[in-house]
Formats: sequence, C-alpha cells, structure tokens
Amino acid sequence: MTTETGGQRALVEEATKKSGLVWVDGQALWHVWVDGAMCVVGGGPGEQPLPALADGGAATVVVRSKDKGGRLVSWTADVALLPPGEQAWTAAVDELRGKRLNIPDLETVTERWARECQVFRLTPRGAPVESPGAMPDGSGAAVPVVTSATTRRPIPAGLPRLLLRRRGRRDTD
Repeated sequence: MTTETGGQRALVEEATKKSGLVWVDGQALWHVWVDGAMCVVGGGPGEQPLPALADGGAATVVVRSKDKGGRLVSWTADVALLPPGEQAWTAAVDELRGKRLNIPDLETVTERWARECQVFRLTPRGAPVESPGAMPDGSGAAVPVVTSATTRRPIPAGLPRLLLRRRGRRDTD
C-alpha cells in the first residue's frame, strides 16, 4: 500500500465535504465532515438505513465530483460507532442536525437520535484507492441481474397515425 500524501488527504477531505452524497460499500448516504472524518446518522425510524456500517471495521467510500457528477475519489475508512453523549458524538450530531433535510422534530432530534439511531465516524485510512490519474478502466456499475422481465416492446402499428391525427387537430385549434 502506498503512503498518503498531504495532497491526497486534502483531496479526500475537500471532495467529501463538497459532495452531498457518497457511496459507502455501494450504499448512497448523506453525511457531514467533522474533525477530519465523515460522520453519518441512521438506522432508526425515518432515517437512512446503515446496513453497510453495522459491523464496523472498514468500508470503502466513493465520492463523486460535485460539478461533473462522476466518481472523483475512493478511499478506505475505519468505521467506528460513536456512543451517545460522548464529545465526538455531540460534535457529529450538532453538524448532522444542521444538514438533515426535512427534519420533522428539530427540537427533539438529538434525543431521538441518541435513543433510536446510530452515529458512525468514518476516518480515512492511508492513500486513496482511486483518485484522478489512478482510476480503473471499467465503469464500476454493477452488472444487471438476468431476468425475463422487459419494458421494451414494439409500438402498436396504429400509434404513429393516431399521434399525427391528434397533432393535426391541435395545430388547427
């Protein structure tokens, strides 16, 4: 594994801060950046599910470019569950509360998150797995599941005439 440089650390931090959505082990999550790490809340009623983080350990974070929308950087994170009430949990929740969209219970959300949800801190580990100039050739998209279902069928033979007839009526109105 290569060692991390200051520029790589800055890329991970800035890209993650600016992106409103990241993928953690294939799951899209909203997040905030607090004190050198990414923090997420979820797992409770009305919040984002966090199955990818439930076991802790390590995770791969994929960050998209804010302007182009494509994959910008991927990094490995050490995942830690923050216990409610600790200083790191409070700092993360203060930032998360400010970024949570459509929050139904602004006054009591901190207590609800402490009671019903989990807050995780994802700290970057080592050099990025992928970064500009070091991207894989493939798209990274999952291969579609083989199925007999289809959404594409030939259009009915009379449809073009029907559409032309309707268009003709509108033009004369």
